[in-house]
Amino acid sequence: MPTDSYFRHCSICKKPIAFGASYFQCSVSTCNRGKVALFFCTLECWSAHLPDARHREAWAEPVTAPSRDDWEREQAQEAAAAQARSVGRSATAQASAPRPAPTGTVPRDILIVVSKAKEYVKQRSGMNTSDGIFDALSDRLRRLCDEAIDTAARDGRKTVLDRDLRRPVATPRVIRRGPSA
Repeated sequence: MPTDSYFRHCSICKKPIAFGASYFQCSVSTCNRGKVALFFCTLECWSAHLPDARHREAWAEPVTAPSRDDWEREQAQEAAAAQARSVGRSATAQASAPRPAPTGTVPRDILIVVSKAKEYVKQRSGMNTSDGIFDALSDRLRRLCDEAIDTAARDGRKTVLDRDLRRPVATPRVIRRGPSA
């Protein structure tokens, strides 16, 4: 936890990192999670963690520490959110609550592993695959995810499960006609 005089300590040399100062983070997500987040005051300190981390591919990302005011505001927001979670809401309130709007803009990246999809089509049919198909596939995947999110919200859950992707199987309609004249 930061004190009044600095933001964090360097994870290697333990020197304090001041509010508003530049520092480095590892590009690997497991080095940046919650309570085990790593902070490095210099590139040398970042390099020192690599032998133990055994990353396949990593780089140092330059970051600027927040100002003291921004940090205190962020901590107050997190404390309020934690208190709201601990109080909890009933399942009916959760189900009736609208889905929260995403923060910022949702990226329009390709959501499909292109090489795997091309390989599947090639092995399944012997056909080649146009790169243009992956935008359309990603759009369909986004719609599926949105429907699954809505289903999980209706059920009062904060976790999207595989069953949220399954649509109920429609029973075929049987149309009976009388004898033809």
